[in-house]
Amino acid sequence: MKTSKFFSAAVAIAAFFVTGIASAQQNPMVGGAAMYANKNIVDNAVNSKDHTTLVAAVKAADLVGTLQSKGPFTVFAPTNAAFDKLPKGTVETLLQPDNKKMLQGILTYHVVAGKMDSKAIAAAIKAGNGKAVLTTVEGGKLTAMMSGSKLVLTDEKGGKSTVTIADVQQSNGVIHVVDTVLMHK
Repeated sequence: MKTSKFFSAAVAIAAFFVTGIASAQQNPMVGGAAMYANKNIVDNAVNSKDHTTLVAAVKAADLVGTLQSKGPFTVFAPTNAAFDKLPKGTVETLLQPDNKKMLQGILTYHVVAGKMDSKAIAAAIKAGNGKAVLTTVEGGKLTAMMSGSKLVLTDEKGGKSTVTIADVQQSNGVIHVVDTVLMHK
């Protein structure tokens, strides 16, 4: 029984790795725009129509300079649809100047220092016997696991977010597009 469970996990990790390679194509499309490996995270994100809320939040939190810096960073980038899942009025409230610290905390909870492409995440999951705990720039923890052939992140509140596009290479790191905003503490 244990062998078949391990085999199933190995197959899921292999499928994620193969999917990551396929998505790591030269200049993949995200939100209708090509993502150029020679541009930084912010310079690419501003062109994605699926990430306008994230870009507005990064600007409001004064994190543009950080995400344009050398890095490297691994960013789990929520789409506009992910932000739309939050309770009504949440985004508008977070974008207010008085809530800048809270917004910074939420956004930096989506960032891991270093460059973790799908191969590195798959290796960490394998080494962790089916899960990997990632420490975010905010200081919190995300748990990465496979669900079939999909990478799922679990936040500290038990919320789950699935990587929908992996390995979008940037000059200062890598972006993995996610379908749900991750929440800390």
